[in-house]
Amino acid sequence: MADTQQVDPKAEKKAARLAQQIGGFARTHGGAEGQVAYLGERGARIVLVGEDGAWGDVFAPSMDIARKAVEKAGITVHEDFDGEFAAKVRTGPYEWSRMAGIQVGGPSND
Repeated sequence: MADTQQVDPKAEKKAARLAQQIGGFARTHGGAEGQVAYLGERGARIVLVGEDGAWGDVFAPSMDIARKAVEKAGITVHEDFDGEFAAKVRTGPYEWSRMAGIQVGGPSND
């Protein structure tokens, strides 16, 4: 018996929508690379890093949809968010103030 894989139209549509968002980020930032992180029942987080050092993320309802989205977007995907990939991220005052507020008792995040 042949292995037939069912295609979920809603999942395909969601992956295509995410791929458009990823593509838009890549165009705005001179290209992009990403990493897909499993979030359990919540789905998956796709972290994007642009060639200019800007970063952002999008969320998918499942790892399968996240993988399809990055594949459709045609970006390089890393297994881990570390090393040279993580070093590409450029942070500004906003990120530093947020991290300080969380880590060492800085201003509240409300």
